[in-house]
Amino acid sequence: MKAYIFPGQGSQYVGMAKEFAEIPAAKELMQHADELLHVYLTKTMAEGAEEILRQTDFTQPAIFLHSILALRFTGDYPTPQAYAGHSLGEFSALCAAGAIKFEDALQLVHLRGKLMAEAGKRKTGTMAAIIGMEAKVLKELCESVETETGNIVRPANYNSPGQIVVSGSVSGVQEVIRRAKEAGIRIAKELPVSGAFHSPLMQYAADGLKEALASTTISATKAPVFANVSAEPHGEPDSIRDLLVEQLTSPVRWEESVKNMYDFGIREFTEFGPGKVLQGLVSRTLNDVKVSGIEKPE
Repeated sequence: MKAYIFPGQGSQYVGMAKEFAEIPAAKELMQHADELLHVYLTKTMAEGAEEILRQTDFTQPAIFLHSILALRFTGDYPTPQAYAGHSLGEFSALCAAGAIKFEDALQLVHLRGKLMAEAGKRKTGTMAAIIGMEAKVLKELCESVETETGNIVRPANYNSPGQIVVSGSVSGVQEVIRRAKEAGIRIAKELPVSGAFHSPLMQYAADGLKEALASTTISATKAPVFANVSAEPHGEPDSIRDLLVEQLTSPVRWEESVKNMYDFGIREFTEFGPGKVLQGLVSRTLNDVKVSGIEKPE
């Protein structure tokens, strides 16, 4: 059984998706994306500047568009038995699974990026990668820092065994970094992000996205999508709306999602979109599966 998986923020790079401009139908879709968003999205993807591409309101539609181009214009792929996406990638997964039309999903991820950037301005926060600490221990560390200091800090991305990202207020995250290093953790470093994604500090973005999703047509998926929030398969319109909103303030349970897909029967994972981040995370989580990626036309 196969699963198609889709990357999230951090996979972008200048030059992404440029090969698709050589395919007439793909180029038409890229131009359609520019017209829908009223920005030079595909030019920024191909040429930069890098600092613009790193802005979340450009990053998110750029990665989404690249993922859908890779899915639609690199081969004739059968419907898999499951889908999943990391954070932003969940929108790509839902689009691929037939739940949200391309145009609606593109506009939603653009809005999501803008809302998350604004949330980061309204309530300053940051994130940090903690490598080599058990999930239970790190969760308890975050809880103790939050209780003792009153500063929000939570696990935000459970990526793979021993690879977790925490998110919250600047002082809260920095205190977790300090205590993790005191505990002997070799890698505990702040990440270059514009906000405390997947933490309560994103509530402003969640409220705005909820409003937009309420007026978006959503259909049942053609195969289960494993949700970031629950790590469980779902596919009904109401649960899709609720989980996409909740995702902004909740941790991405990617490691658990991958293990649950394995228990579901998945033995082959194909990542569609820029980079190889998810391929690495799956390989570090499971041993006896086939992992591949589709990034550009052959």
